[in-house]
Amino acid sequence: MDAHSHSHASAAQALSAGGKHRRRLAWALVLIGGFFVVELVTALLTGSLALLSDAAHMAADVLTLAAALGATVLAARPDRTGRRSFGSYRLEVFASLLAVLVMLGVSVFVVLEAIGRIGAGAEGAHVDSVPMLVVGALGLVVNLAVMRLLRAGAQESLNVKGAYLEVLADTIGSVGVVAAAILVGATGSTLWDTAVALAIGVFVALRALILGREVLSVLGQETPRHLDPGSVGEDLRAVPGVTDVHDLHLWTVTSGMDVLTVHLRVREGADGHAVLDAAESMLRERHGLDHCTLQIEPEDHRTDQETTW
Repeated sequence: MDAHSHSHASAAQALSAGGKHRRRLAWALVLIGGFFVVELVTALLTGSLALLSDAAHMAADVLTLAAALGATVLAARPDRTGRRSFGSYRLEVFASLLAVLVMLGVSVFVVLEAIGRIGAGAEGAHVDSVPMLVVGALGLVVNLAVMRLLRAGAQESLNVKGAYLEVLADTIGSVGVVAAAILVGATGSTLWDTAVALAIGVFVALRALILGREVLSVLGQETPRHLDPGSVGEDLRAVPGVTDVHDLHLWTVTSGMDVLTVHLRVREGADGHAVLDAAESMLRERHGLDHCTLQIEPEDHRTDQETTW
């Protein structure tokens, strides 16, 4: 008695976690993109490295948000090639990887610029603190508004989380710019501007490494952190009629889309349909797993022992 069952989410649930927040990503892109131009021009006019580093980081925000938005659009398109059995949802994870690389690139640029300015004598650099303060404060307002837009999606989607962390890091940068402007204006020392830029660079790098670890976990097909394979296996063994569980695999296609495959051995005379219904219901209700492939096998079935890996 070999039987297979594929449990899938409904059409509404099939929309990826990132796709549900597409409109918010679009608004975030418009706000960040518009203010980036203002901040870049002001940074060049004032000579502020902190403001320039924040503008560079905001450019990274624009790229990251555009990639995140584009990934949600492409991921929702049906596969017409027949070659992508899971669709294009993994594009959202690659967009998150791009966010990591951009954040690391920005942090390296900012740190090198700060070190170069210190070596060249930061005290000699002129920084106009008043427009720096005004633009820094406006940037803080814009970033806070965008964070509010993306906060809910960041809890559900790795793709949106990548964009959210980019904006969070830029928000910290805006706070640094405001602080640097106040300190430069009060003391006349531009070392404050350089020091804040250096701190922004280090902070961005740390955030990138944290997100990068999560992205590699998905790409490496590790078991999602919120799922315990041992617990899932024990719950399956407790399903009436099941005598053994083997070849249990858990992984994530993209955020909000966890997948399970498993073989269930059942006792002789057990109702395979009843076992499948009970197992699928348990997996959905207890572990939140909607896309499951379950193979039912009689107790004396041993073909799986012939597999080479």
